[in-house]
Amino acid sequence: MAGKPLLVILGPTAIGKTGLAIEIAEAVGGEIVSADSRQIYRYMDIGTAKPTPEQRARAAHHLLDLVDPDGDLALAQYQKAAYETIDAIHQRGSLPLLVGGTGQYLTAVIEGWTVPEVPPNPVLRAELEAFAAKQGAETLHRRLAQLDPTAAAAIHHRNVRRVIRALEVCLEAGEPISALQRKNPPPYTILQYGLTLDRAELYARADRRVDEMMAAGFLEEVKDLFARGYSRWLPSMSGLGYRQLAAHVLDGATLDSSITATKHATHDFIRRQYTWFRGHDTGILWHNMEKTNTALMIETIRQWLREQG
Repeated sequence: MAGKPLLVILGPTAIGKTGLAIEIAEAVGGEIVSADSRQIYRYMDIGTAKPTPEQRARAAHHLLDLVDPDGDLALAQYQKAAYETIDAIHQRGSLPLLVGGTGQYLTAVIEGWTVPEVPPNPVLRAELEAFAAKQGAETLHRRLAQLDPTAAAAIHHRNVRRVIRALEVCLEAGEPISALQRKNPPPYTILQYGLTLDRAELYARADRRVDEMMAAGFLEEVKDLFARGYSRWLPSMSGLGYRQLAAHVLDGATLDSSITATKHATHDFIRRQYTWFRGHDTGILWHNMEKTNTALMIETIRQWLREQG
């Protein structure tokens, strides 16, 4: 017997996931479950490309604005919330759409990771952050490779936050995080659509979106966060654009240089997203956004839903 349906729409930042997902949700009676690790933060709307009030009025969105910028949401907490939300959508007779570009969030839900429920240790994290700042991210990554080579192979050394979390789990639980991250696939029938685009065009689209964010008040949003008392060193403030604009607001970097740095960081992030998707491709149907026929895609989804009974 087939499990209840779950439609997944994934892809890199700036590809157009939100707009497509809303069109599909409107057409098939769906609700959107966000899989974006930046959109969980309150007061961070423009820089995270959070759906606008108008977009949220067109389709229900879930798992947005969960914590304040100085809050923390562990992967296990996100996964639990996602499963509860998906099940509630099924109970309402609607189709859940898991939509986003955060690889860990997507994969934890789709593959059913048994996520280590090791609570954060702020003292240990501060020690590891200080070590990385002094000795370098690569040196910290080598420490992880000694304890958990499997995890180290899956985490880029520049992703200091994830390296620290993997080390934290190893040291606190006494077991490698890779051994604790076993899989227990959820009871869903899953259809995955991946959105892609020519890389040069995607970078150009991402650059245009940065310019649009600036015109929409991104700089004022960053200043407001500082006015609220949030530190530039919070994990939430490491997001694309926030760190770069902090250098303008607090360090005197020119606005142009901060915008350029944001664009370059976005390109690098897109490359890392594609690397994750390639490494965790469990049947993704890839669609070029320039050639995608939305009406045909919606009809294919309807047929798939009919087949589920």
